[in-house]
Amino acid sequence: MSHTLRTFLLLAALTALFLIVGDLIGGRSGAMVALIMALFMNLFAYWFSDKLALAMSGARPVAEHEDPELHALVADLARRAGLPKPRVYMIPTETPNAFATGRNPQNAAVAVTAGIRRLLTREELEGVLAHELAHIKNRDILISSMAAVIAGAISYLAYMGQWALFWGGFGDDDDRGNPLALLGILLAVILAPIAATLIQLAISRSREYLADATGARICRCPLALAQALEKLEAWNRQLPMKVNPAQAQMFIVNPLSGDTLMRLFSTHPPIEDRIARLLEMARRF
Repeated sequence: MSHTLRTFLLLAALTALFLIVGDLIGGRSGAMVALIMALFMNLFAYWFSDKLALAMSGARPVAEHEDPELHALVADLARRAGLPKPRVYMIPTETPNAFATGRNPQNAAVAVTAGIRRLLTREELEGVLAHELAHIKNRDILISSMAAVIAGAISYLAYMGQWALFWGGFGDDDDRGNPLALLGILLAVILAPIAATLIQLAISRSREYLADATGARICRCPLALAQALEKLEAWNRQLPMKVNPAQAQMFIVNPLSGDTLMRLFSTHPPIEDRIARLLEMARRF
């Protein structure tokens, strides 16, 4: 199954979950209120995604004369990808990592850490930058924002359901005395946000696989990207970055220590699976 189709099916599952939970907990009007609340909350984050992400990471703009090689690599890869050249930023940390952000290709930015410039070869850095440009090309900020809106609406519905259960505000008198109906609502209130989060994380992992494949085609060297991922994963385990956990999914490898995270609750696919897929691409190339 292609990752584009997988993303579509996961978004469809998330939407179906919202409709079912909305009908069960809030009815049509309650579901609409929750959706509007989530939409407004996430619209701001989507529209100002580049400014928020860069500010949270402490990134600063890099002038072309400060790092001409980095600018040349970004410009060449953007040309190959059919994208306008994004703005280039540097994060002052020794942990090697990178991310891309921006609501569309015209408002995109790529940020790399100081450590990644010292660790990777030119070809490996090219692979990392191609991966980040792939996120821009594939409109992953938009897709993750759509998932966040629906998941957020489900969380709002569950919060409304908690209060309704507390005050006994569900249904008519017959429904309130029905233990099965109350049990169903209670399970929805508890399990729906967890299910929404799992689907949202699955979408994030699917987009990482797609960015690897797209990036490998942009740089025309899957092996270099695979080698870069191996190095970055090892360094980030030894020297995790201090970032907001909500921002972790943006980076090419998880910047937080991954030993305590279950794969099901991870924003990134297992690094060994990503490398294996890239090596298979290299063999086909």
